Amino acid sequence: MRRAPLSLRLRLVLQLLGIAAVLAIVLYFTVRTVAVQAAEASQDGVLGAATLAIAESLQGGDDGVSVDLPYEAFSILGSISADRVFYRIDARGLTLTGYDDLPPPPEAGAAVTPVFYTSPYRDTEVRIAAVARMVLVARKPVPVLVMVAQTRQGQEAIAQRVAQRAAAIGLGSFVLAAALSLLTAGSVLGPINRLAAAVARRGPQDLRAVDHPTPVELRPLITALNGFIARLRGALTRTETFIAEAAHHIRTPLATVRARAEIALRQSQSEEMRESLRAVIRAVEESSRSAGQLLDHATVVARSDRLADESVDLAKLLAAQADAFLPTADLKDLTLRVTAEPARVQGDRALIEAALRNLIDNAIKYSPPETTIDLTLRPGDPVLIEVADRGRGLSGQKPGRLTKRFARGENARDVIGSGLGLTIVAEVASAHGGRFDLTEREGGGTCARLYLPSA
Repeated sequence: MRRAPLSLRLRLVLQLLGIAAVLAIVLYFTVRTVAVQAAEASQDGVLGAATLAIAESLQGGDDGVSVDLPYEAFSILGSISADRVFYRIDARGLTLTGYDDLPPPPEAGAAVTPVFYTSPYRDTEVRIAAVARMVLVARKPVPVLVMVAQTRQGQEAIAQRVAQRAAAIGLGSFVLAAALSLLTAGSVLGPINRLAAAVARRGPQDLRAVDHPTPVELRPLITALNGFIARLRGALTRTETFIAEAAHHIRTPLATVRARAEIALRQSQSEEMRESLRAVIRAVEESSRSAGQLLDHATVVARSDRLADESVDLAKLLAAQADAFLPTADLKDLTLRVTAEPARVQGDRALIEAALRNLIDNAIKYSPPETTIDLTLRPGDPVLIEVADRGRGLSGQKPGRLTKRFARGENARDVIGSGLGLTIVAEVASAHGGRFDLTEREGGGTCARLYLPSA
């Protein structure tokens, strides 16, 4: 199973957070390294100053080398931290004073300026400064090496405090970067969201090219979207043209066949031939009705997503449909009684006309002779169009089943029909935001109600 791709917002936020985390880690190690180096440089400076102070106190004489250890040298070292201090004064390899096991510099011949090195000493690590001096003893130069060592606990404590502060700074930087990442992601995706909102506000019938101000990076998307809209507009136009042409090319030949068959029926003298011609006329009538309803249904499907937005006078439209079906009703001795109050709706006239045509046609088909079909129009919100007959009724069948495509009642097998009439009515109601109800009529028959939102 394919995994759903991450959203652009989440992907952008994760990338920015990853960059922020890397920068926070780099900041932590940078601050810690600089702090350790600064603490070490400070300790070396103090340690070197103390070593030079001791070296400056060296004096030579006839009896040997003498030194007066300056108190200031050790007080300077003690002022920084509570580390332990070790010293050693060595002349020609002999320890004059101090700790004789204090390690000498790794390279022989210390310089006049302090030489610094780190060495393990007495189960700890010490930082040592060494200075070389030449002292005259009995008028002869004697090399003297002065070494001062200090433990590094104070330096490590300073480094630890700085590291904690660096961690706090890094964490704060990461939190700030996370907040900025969310704001950045929203700002970057803002044009996309505004474009989507502009497209979503369009009605189904609005197939104009999108001309919304967008960044340069979204121009390829706009171009592709406009190309798709143009192709869709062309496909819908071709569909409507095909439906109109199909209606003409199907209904005209069927009408011609029926007219020829009726002429032949009137001229035929053979009862057997007359029966065959009646079967042909019945088949042509059924085909014509089915073709008409199939084309009506195709029209409803094609126009449902982009309804024409016009004001429709339902009273006038209902009266026109009743007049159109009057000859058919007269052939069955049916009475069409119209009760219509002024009412208007906003919608697609062609689709509403198709729905009314199918409602009246159904009522005429299933009504027995010498009965009345009531066509009622009541204004309100919603507007009600009711077609009530005294026909066969629903016979206990669920109305929801009868509105499905090609579904017909068990009591309608002997009547010509395609099973699309009620489907067309239900789809027209749904496309206009209304509803369609089908119920048993009190006293027998069926009552069909079409509800449409008022204008």
